[in-house]
Amino acid sequence: MVTIGHLARVSGTTVQTIRYYEQIGLMPAAGRSAGNQRLYGQAHIDRLVFIRHGRDLGFSLDAVRELLALADDPEHACEDADRIARHHLAEVDRRLSTLAALKTELERMVAGCRGGRIANCRVIEVLSDHSHCLAEDHAAAGNRRLAD
Repeated sequence: MVTIGHLARVSGTTVQTIRYYEQIGLMPAAGRSAGNQRLYGQAHIDRLVFIRHGRDLGFSLDAVRELLALADDPEHACEDADRIARHHLAEVDRRLSTLAALKTELERMVAGCRGGRIANCRVIEVLSDHSHCLAEDHAAAGNRRLAD
């Protein structure tokens, strides 16, 4: 059995995060010592490492909760875990696409810098007028704001 401080150190998680995970039901309540100190066993460590790894991979707390429930039922079919992972992968792909478009736009904006004064600054010009953006959805967002 280990204390919450030791659990935090071995898992790379803060004490506050462990308490939060207990509060929201991701971690089971810890046993208590005679002095009312929280005590954790190997199952707690394993569960916290699972949660931490899931979070490091970008899974939401709800997805981690679902995956934990599946992990707690080893006879359950794998298709639900696969569905959760595929959904997350699709979301990561969407974010990567958005980031790639953002990178292209920022590179173009910076490359267009002519130096000189702010009155002629390409960065300020692009930020002030969405019509200078390459990404259609980005330019359209600026136009929607005008219509709102």
